[in-house]
Amino acid sequence: MTTIKTDTVKRQLDPITFEVLRRSFEYTCERMSLVLQKASFSPIIYDMVDYSNAIFDPDVNLIGQTANCPVHIAAMHFSARASLKRYPIEELGPDDVIILNDPYDGGTHTPDVTMTMPVFYDGILLGFAVSRAHWTDVGGGFDTHIAGEGLRLPPLMLYKEGKPNTELIEIIKNSTRTPQYIEGDIQAQLGALRAARDEFMRLADKYGTDVLRQGMREVLDYTQEMTKEAINRIPDGEYEASDYIDSDGFTDNPVQLRVKITVAGDRIGVDFTGSDPIAIGPINSPYANTASAVYYSLKFFLNPEAPANAGMYRQIDLTIPENTWLNPHWPSPTLGCTTVASSKITAAIWMALAKAIPERIVAPTCSDANWYVASAADPATGDLHIFTDLPAGGWGGTPTHDGMHVTMDPLGNCQNLPAEIAELLFPIRYNSFEMRTDSAGAGRYRGGVGVHVEVEFLGRGEMIWMECSRTRKGSPGVNGGLHSAQQRQLRKTRQGELETIGGLADDGTWHPQMLGGIQFQPGESFVFESTGGGGWGDPLSRDPELVAQDVREEIVSRAQASNLYGVVLTDDLKLDQVATRAKRTEARNKQ
Repeated sequence: MTTIKTDTVKRQLDPITFEVLRRSFEYTCERMSLVLQKASFSPIIYDMVDYSNAIFDPDVNLIGQTANCPVHIAAMHFSARASLKRYPIEELGPDDVIILNDPYDGGTHTPDVTMTMPVFYDGILLGFAVSRAHWTDVGGGFDTHIAGEGLRLPPLMLYKEGKPNTELIEIIKNSTRTPQYIEGDIQAQLGALRAARDEFMRLADKYGTDVLRQGMREVLDYTQEMTKEAINRIPDGEYEASDYIDSDGFTDNPVQLRVKITVAGDRIGVDFTGSDPIAIGPINSPYANTASAVYYSLKFFLNPEAPANAGMYRQIDLTIPENTWLNPHWPSPTLGCTTVASSKITAAIWMALAKAIPERIVAPTCSDANWYVASAADPATGDLHIFTDLPAGGWGGTPTHDGMHVTMDPLGNCQNLPAEIAELLFPIRYNSFEMRTDSAGAGRYRGGVGVHVEVEFLGRGEMIWMECSRTRKGSPGVNGGLHSAQQRQLRKTRQGELETIGGLADDGTWHPQMLGGIQFQPGESFVFESTGGGGWGDPLSRDPELVAQDVREEIVSRAQASNLYGVVLTDDLKLDQVATRAKRTEARNKQ
């Protein structure tokens, strides 16, 4: 575990009190998340864990969080500050709760609904509790104007002196396809906020407000010092990389992202100058979302053991030019910002860091959440149901291990919708959910594999919205590692025929991968093939026995073992050492 010299932080608290408070800030958020998950009504919250909870000091600096959706966390202080701009702290009471989801007022995309509550102790402001959860539906869908993406709430008073704004709640219920979830999810988030309030109160009762607020200051300073030391271990210099989203859904052109990372002593700068202008389609990333993606992407390599708080942000300088798709303005659509845009920011930053710390870097993941929202009609009653899922892909290879299989991109610690729950709640059937052979990027340490999933509509269905990327080319490798396979979206007819509706078809035709309004007849299926992570290092240096094991486990095919790894197997899938040595020698001579 990395430690820092205690004299680098100006301490007033004794070490034991400091550590108890530090851990209490984390525990407070853990309790918030437990309450939210247990009390929520939406499957995307209680089963798929698409939410985040955090606490902030009186100056709205992050002091504690749960490791739910990293892309939410560093954006939540923008939401809290926007709420306080609309409702100054002098006008707020202990049981007031402000709600918002406006991407241009500190939000991310419209389904992410944020609630902020101040916490007072004997009239003294201790800080703020903030809860953000992805609601199943807030209306809208695939559009070129943010008004088409559903209900967009500026900061509004949801609870005043503990009493709900019932008129606002009715407006919200009238603006969604899933009104049955709304009041339950609101109550669940309110419960999370009150759990944080209770923990704040216990700490203030035990230590007093002065000690508690001093603990907040010191934990921020502590993380800042750990971050400084981590940056100092990265060689000074400028490191550049680029990535892209395959299209915005309305043009066929890739949307480019360019990043330059500048390391100078104990500071690190991230500059997106040169990235493409605002996109027509819904992939634009508001400033808060882009900043959050930068912070969590760097957290992996700036002392991940440091307490997760705003102390890290102090050492990072951001340059995000206006009027680019990474810092757009109203009314640009933003529905895919948390899912497709943030993952490409991570991939580009990791590829830039690969030039600075190649021995530590991880190859890019599948670099997408592959989030979709679909409707399915009950074949007996005609009732319309809305369901959503996040079919994951693989993570990239590491300097010491293969990548993880079928794991959510770093933007969120979310899970896929369990097939059993999906079939219980909705008129659909999961016909397949299996790991996809040859989807991982080859390398000395290969990427993890993606998934092949097939969902059958029992009644009529519609793909209201789906975002993905990596359909032109898979996720890149680092240090000589290779790309993973492409992703693909397909329709399976009742006769079993496959039609590519997004990505690269078998005949070489490419179809835009941002989907909306795609209709399915009863008995037809949506098929999605996610990709794996990129490879780490030269595939010809991978242990041949590991390649043989991958073939036996159907992670790698015999053809790929031979063509990419130079590994030859016998008919019973055992390693042919003589043929392998010859093939690898030949392949290296061609390099």
